[in-house]
Amino acid sequence: MTDAELRTMSELVSFLPAFRDYDSKFLPGTVGACVEILEQEYGLDEAMTVIRASVPTPLRETAYMIACEVAVADGPPRPEELRLLELLRDTLELDTLVTAAIERGTRARYASLPETQDPETQDTAALFET
Repeated sequence: MTDAELRTMSELVSFLPAFRDYDSKFLPGTVGACVEILEQEYGLDEAMTVIRASVPTPLRETAYMIACEVAVADGPPRPEELRLLELLRDTLELDTLVTAAIERGTRARYASLPETQDPETQDTAALFET
């Protein structure tokens, strides 16, 4: 897990209503426990089982949004991160349109102009091209 991913998690925990009662001083330990689970032989399966059991239905979309934010925290998601998001979508039993909207929102939040592009001459319609 990269520093950017940890920073993103910390920022999200600090302001999202879902974490209102969560003491952020426990975040490093929680992340460490998750990493330990994932490093086990069947760790990914175990992690998905824990996620399905512990994330209440009303917060499943929030959990997916957090995963998307963390996946792009350090740049475009790598193939293994995309696969993890796919597994998470299935585990949380989220609607395809809902996950597409969350992914699109994440892409919009993290969009930036290419370094060679002058913001004064940027064609704003190009920002919405896929």
